Order: sequence, then C-alpha cells, then structure tokens
Amino acid sequence: MNIDELIAAYPDFPEEGILFRDISPLLKSAEAMAWTKISLANGISEWSPDYIAGIDARGFLFSALVADSLGIGSIMVRKEGKLPGKLDTRNYSLEYGSSGLSIQTDSNLKGARIVLMDDLLATGGTFNCAKELFEFQKAHVIGCAVVIELKGLKGRESIDCPVFSLKQYD
Repeated sequence: MNIDELIAAYPDFPEEGILFRDISPLLKSAEAMAWTKISLANGISEWSPDYIAGIDARGFLFSALVADSLGIGSIMVRKEGKLPGKLDTRNYSLEYGSSGLSIQTDSNLKGARIVLMDDLLATGGTFNCAKELFEFQKAHVIGCAVVIELKGLKGRESIDCPVFSLKQYD
C-alpha cells in the first residue's frame, strides 16, 4: 500500500521552518490502519520484543495495536506530569523546543526486551530519552519503529539500536 497520499504535509507548523507530517488522514482509513499495524508488526517481529513502548501521544495509536498483534504487552511513555505513581522522568530536546518523558517504575522491567514506537522519527531526541528511561530500569531497548522517518534530520544515526520505518522522507 502506498501511504503517501494519506500523510498530509503542513509547512510552518508548529513553527516557521518546520514541515509537519500529519497522519490524521491515515488514521481515518480502516484499510490503511490495518496495513500499518500488520506492516509494523511484521517489521519488528524477528526482534522478539516483550513489550512495545508507545511514545506520547501518537505512538499510542500504533503501539497497542502492534502489541496486540504480536500477543505482547504495551507500555506508555508519557509526557511529564501525565502519569500517576512511582515514576522516572528524563528531559530531552525537540526539533523545535524541549520536553520531558516519564515511565512508571512500579513493575520489574529488568531484562525485558523493549521496542520503542512512535508515529515519526526526526532528530532522535525523543527516542533517546525513552531509551534512557528503560535502560535505567535495566530493560533492553532492542529497536525503534515508526510510521514516518525524516531522513534529513538523521535521527536514525543518533539512536544506538535498529530502526524500522514504513515511510521515509528526505
């Protein structure tokens, strides 16, 4: 399936100089979502993950579907201040600002094999922050998976694990 026509491009959003890739049209298509779920699951299944960790918020749209398809659990990596309980939080830089991510630390993730999932890979800052959170819990981040990869921002090069992407833009 060619998902190009289902990914809208918005120049100068959220700031001038940023070309925002919007997955909203893709989400509206049941056929495209089914294809995306199966394609992501097939792309990472050989990594044998224990969990898919979806990154807030668009990563959740895919992580739970893929985890269900693989018969494994899903973990939420939330923006700072959005999770209750015992947490670990790290800060990171975005393409156009900075933010923080948190995970709950009330379960034992020692030795767990984690695949990080989001809608888009840009600079790699978000993925590296999430990776650091799980590694501090003694889990192993074995890969990252995205719908869209912005190759020109070289995020793949900044992440020390395999990356699977469905669509790449220069």
